[in-house]
Order: sequence, then structure tokens, then C-alpha cells
Amino acid sequence: MADAIGTMPVRPFVTRGGRKLDFTALGFGGAPLGNMHRVLTEDEAQETLEIAWKAGIRYFDTAPLYGHGLSEMRIGSALTGRNRADFLLSTKVGRLLDPCATGEEESGIYKHTPHVRVKFDYSYDGVMRSFEASLSRLGFDRVDVLFVHDVDARTHGGRAQSEIRMRELIDLGGWRALAELRSSGAVAAIGAGVNEWEPCARLLELTDPDLFLLAGRYTLLEQAPLQELFPQCVARGVGVVIGGPFNSGILAGQSTYDYAAAPPDILARVRALHAICRGHDIPLAQAALRFPLAHPSVVSLIAGAQTKSEVSDNAAMMGVATPVALWDDLKRNNLLEPDAPVPQDSAKETQSC
Repeated sequence: MADAIGTMPVRPFVTRGGRKLDFTALGFGGAPLGNMHRVLTEDEAQETLEIAWKAGIRYFDTAPLYGHGLSEMRIGSALTGRNRADFLLSTKVGRLLDPCATGEEESGIYKHTPHVRVKFDYSYDGVMRSFEASLSRLGFDRVDVLFVHDVDARTHGGRAQSEIRMRELIDLGGWRALAELRSSGAVAAIGAGVNEWEPCARLLELTDPDLFLLAGRYTLLEQAPLQELFPQCVARGVGVVIGGPFNSGILAGQSTYDYAAAPPDILARVRALHAICRGHDIPLAQAALRFPLAHPSVVSLIAGAQTKSEVSDNAAMMGVATPVALWDDLKRNNLLEPDAPVPQDSAKETQSC
């Protein structure tokens, strides 16, 4: 890929095995395309993905969980026929989708999904089966990045349960399967996609990942990975994809934080963030998109979108410089960690396009 696609900067990353992956600074998070909270028509989904492509987005992330296969199928359909060398694609393993009778599926936040039941399986066979099923739904013979999905306490009910799942991944051969897929060239990079930073730090002790996808934990609202995880990632050359930059909506004008109603302390912090951003004539959502990309470990930021306008708005905000004084004010008011890297010359990266 070129140094930039349209108006979207490209951020090269080299894997442990020497494979070069060109991530666009803004990627596309595929969870909303799985009918998250509302049903999308196929036309709506394809139009949204077409706008993402026209905006220069060339990194697309999905997972079997998202709409129980819907997101993978929709993203695969949108990318079919395009030059495979022109985009990066990631999906995830750790869950299998088993067919079931109508009415027996448990869709959760996803609406009108295929008739399947979801079960966790971090074993060697489970990883291989999940990977092959994803390739079938996507319609491709490879993906660029394969993440093991949700080995975190939030998903499994506690830190001890998270540790059990990670031990299953190691002891039952799931990580060995990932490593074999990487060695064979079926995927270029492997890692984990989680909603907590602690499993990433633990997997750095146990395994040899290339990348992490960390959702919702490095944002304007929280920067806990700065002290332990990110320094290790930089030292070992492990890249980080940031998901959930809006903390599931609260930083983009909605009322949800971590997929639930925002508590009073979060609402108060968001009001303070908004006030300072408004003083610099910068939308809070724009600051939320630009901030995580300043850290040297971050290779891309993925923002989920269901509509054409959401994609267009996100892409447009990526192309607008943010004043250095904004970040100074946020730190002065204890709204950012003092040592958090911040954009120093936002216009420079934009102009390189």
C-alpha cells in the first residue's frame, strides 16, 4: 500500500516474523454490522462498508461473535472482488457457532441473527475449526491477523476464570494452533482481542503475540495500560490496535459506557472533557479519535459504525488537526495522565496524505 490512501494515513507495522502490515490509522470495527442493538438491511450494511472504503479505510476487523457470523459475511461480501493486497483483515477465534433450531439461539445484543448457538472453545481443534468457518463466511483463503477473543474477566466472570481460559488456550493447544497458522503463512500475525489490559500483560508472559486488540481501555476516559502493558509492548515490538475509542458511545454524544448506562462519575468526567474540548472548538469525539494514536505502540484505531454518516464523520474528524493546547489543558485539569503521549503535530500526519 502507499503512504496514504485518499486522506487516510498508513501506519506500517512489522510482525515478529518480519511481515510488514500497512494499517490505516482509522480502521473499521465490524461489531455493529452484526445487527448490534438494531437490524440492518443488507443494503444498509453494504453502503456503510462502501463509504468506509471510499474514505480510505483499509483495515477491517470482525469476529464470529458479531451477529453470530453476520458481520463476517457482510464484510467478506463488501471486500470480494477487491485486490487482496489492498486491505488488511482480522477476525477472531475462541467461539464456535453451532447450528440450532429456530428460537434456540441466544443472540444477546445482536438482533435477528443466524440460528446458531455460541460456545467457547480455546483448544487446538476449536481454534482450527473456528478459523476455517470464518474463512468460509468471509469468502477468503486467509486473513492477515487472527486474535483469540475475550479471554478476560469481564467475559468469564472473574480474574480466576480468565486465568483458567488462558491456561486452556495454552494447555489445550489453542495457542499452538495460532502459532502454526502464523508459521504456515495462513495468517501474518496473531494475538488477543479483549476488553481488559490485564490478559494482554499475562499473555505477554505466556506466549509470543504480534498484536493486541484492546477495546475501551485506552481512551480519553482511562489510560491504565500506560504504566505496565504499553511499555512492555514497546520493548517487545508488539503492536496495539485500539478498539472502542468512544467507550461504547459516551465520548460520542451517547449515554452508554461499557455497554451500559454511564454511572454518575463517568458522566461528570465526560462533562469536564466536553467543556475543555468546546473551549478549543474541538468536538469531544474528535479528541477521542485522535488521542490514542499518539502512543508509539498503537498501530490503528477501529471505530465501529452502522451508518454511512457515522463512517463519514469519523473519517472527517481524523483529517482535522487538534491543537497542542487542548492536550495541555486536559492534563492541567487532571483529565489525562501526565505521561500520556499526545498528538504534537496532528496536521503533519494529515498533510502527509
